Amino acid sequence: MKLLLFVVAIAVTVAVAVTLAAVALFVRGALTLYRRIAAGAPSPGRLGPVGPRLGAMITEILSHRRFSARPLVRVAHWVVMVSFILLVPTLAIAYVQVLAPDAELPLVGGWVVWQWLLELFSVGGLLAIVTLFVVRLRHRSDPDDAAAARDWRSRFFGSTRWQAYFVEAVIAVVLVCVLVMHTLRSAALARYPETAADGGWAHYPLTFWAGQLFWNLSPAALDAGISTAAALKIITSMIWLGVVGYATTMSVAWHRFLGVVNVYARRERDGRPALGAATPMLVDGKPFDIRDIDDLDEDATFGIGSIDEFGWKGLLDFASCTECGRCQDLCPAWNTGKPLSPKLVTLALRDQAAGGAHTGDVFAALRSSGVQPAGAAEAGLVPTVINPDALWACTTCGACTDQCPVDIEHVDHLINLRRHEVMVKSDFPEEFGSLYGNLDTKGNPWGLPPRQRFDWAKGLEFEVPVLGVDVTSAAEVDYVLWVGCSGAYDEKGKKTTRAFAELLHLAGVRFAVLGEAETCCGDSARRTGNEATYQGLAVQNIETMAEFGVTKVVASCAHCLNTVGREYAQLGASYTVEHHTQVLNRLIREGRLNPVAPPEEERVAITYHDPCYLGRHNGETSAPRELLAAVAAAPVVEMEHHGTQSMCCGAGGGRMWAEESLGTRINAARMDEAVATGAATVATACPFCSIMLGDAAAGRDAAPAVTDVAHLVLAGVKRGLDNPTQPKTED
Repeated sequence: MKLLLFVVAIAVTVAVAVTLAAVALFVRGALTLYRRIAAGAPSPGRLGPVGPRLGAMITEILSHRRFSARPLVRVAHWVVMVSFILLVPTLAIAYVQVLAPDAELPLVGGWVVWQWLLELFSVGGLLAIVTLFVVRLRHRSDPDDAAAARDWRSRFFGSTRWQAYFVEAVIAVVLVCVLVMHTLRSAALARYPETAADGGWAHYPLTFWAGQLFWNLSPAALDAGISTAAALKIITSMIWLGVVGYATTMSVAWHRFLGVVNVYARRERDGRPALGAATPMLVDGKPFDIRDIDDLDEDATFGIGSIDEFGWKGLLDFASCTECGRCQDLCPAWNTGKPLSPKLVTLALRDQAAGGAHTGDVFAALRSSGVQPAGAAEAGLVPTVINPDALWACTTCGACTDQCPVDIEHVDHLINLRRHEVMVKSDFPEEFGSLYGNLDTKGNPWGLPPRQRFDWAKGLEFEVPVLGVDVTSAAEVDYVLWVGCSGAYDEKGKKTTRAFAELLHLAGVRFAVLGEAETCCGDSARRTGNEATYQGLAVQNIETMAEFGVTKVVASCAHCLNTVGREYAQLGASYTVEHHTQVLNRLIREGRLNPVAPPEEERVAITYHDPCYLGRHNGETSAPRELLAAVAAAPVVEMEHHGTQSMCCGAGGGRMWAEESLGTRINAARMDEAVATGAATVATACPFCSIMLGDAAAGRDAAPAVTDVAHLVLAGVKRGLDNPTQPKTED
């Protein structure tokens, strides 16, 4: 008995000492993180309204919908999360159980439902942790191994592996302690016949049977075992708390706390990821508006050039990163050999905010961050922390942001870094100089005369009304057709514009165009960081459309759809903008267009490439597929990456106008996926995608034909007109 009392006394002493030290370290770490994040610039609108944000946060966390692409990991992570939450009250009562082994939590301790939850989630949590361990081991990558140095299959490449294993192992040990305590407790209850069948089994459904192995132990031995397990649970938990408190850059652990706040403070209060419109450029805490540029201070800066210029939400983003690599896994730049990894850039910024450099040679090897972190405040984040090749490789496709389980806003941060490079340092890829010059002087990326913007309509068998020439007000038509630069100047784009205009004409839709008064929407300028050129173009278009009272717009370019429909609102304009696939799909449903499938002997397999700015950024993946089903009489053969997880064609983020000098061309990699389907045709719904995929197909001996969905719809409608007795395709 004296020995048991001595053991308990030692356990209590160690538990108390470890607790005091761990709590002190954790409080210190929490305060350090708070000061670090609070030192950031203002992030307007991120804390309210509380109700919608709180509801979206709870829904996001409970549903784990960002894990939908990985159902096994989704379930495992959810179970571990709930297990972690349930362990908190059991840790509190453990301090009492060290001295009083039969102690229970007030109110719920004797409740059979509570005990069942603990048992089920303890066992389930262990199984889930084993699953997550296996996932990490299967996808491990060794940066010290030259052969594995660029293992694209591993989303954990560059992650600090020991931290993830440590965090999961600690939870596993604590869960084992809970099960051991339940096993010994059930054995103690079994000593009394009146509780052996009811209290024991009913309260401990999974450990009661294991407890039978200890029925012969004395009550003192069972109590000592429970006290020891309680002490071990406390010590293990406090070691975790102390390590986490000491290592404030251990975001794989801190995300359990910071991630909740980050999800709450996301950009879109309704729970959508930070896609679609780019975040406004803040100057002195207010959104920049080129119309007020004369009111700015002379020392005003643009974009983000140093770590202290990030808003507190950006610093919270970096501190919340789980290092899970989901962003890296789907990044088209990373997966084609570019030095950009959204995860590694985030970690580099996280560690820069903490005043140090990310440890390990992986950053220097991948040129994803700099090699001289000291003095970054003077030299700027680019190139000291973020290598220019990484910054400019981004296509802004949004796959990283869409997949992030804690709502890190990678694309917005990269655009803000680009804004500083362009507008403050005038340091950008050489090709963009021509792009900006053409946009500023000619209003289109090709630098062609504005008088040629309406040439696409030449030779049509019907007149296309022009606002201000043939039509005085947009109220006289159903839609204003936004042609876009590709639709007006590129040969493939012009054919798509003609096809869509012909379909609108056949359906009896009244529409008009802006003609020469239309200028570039500004997408490429904005996403390459030239906010001034973007806003100059945008304001010009907004004023033109205001002159004619434009409210309803249809566009065949996904980038124009996004810019006019979602970004012009930041400058005070509001339009209802639809994509041409959405309008065509509705016209078919209404019976105003009646496509007919080709004869059976002429039918070929079709695969569909989702444009990033239509599918991922604007959530439209069904309308194009419904159109293809209506005109092809065959299901679409999907590529490996499709829908909201589609792979970029490589044109976004201004990459349309720059050469790819590193790695494999993104459009070539995407065409490989198309070829793998065996389809004879690749259909898409954006002129940028048509150009990029067409170029990739042109360099091959055998490749699918690339076309816009509108061409296939027009062919089907014309078949119906040529064969009016043939039944139309069912949608």
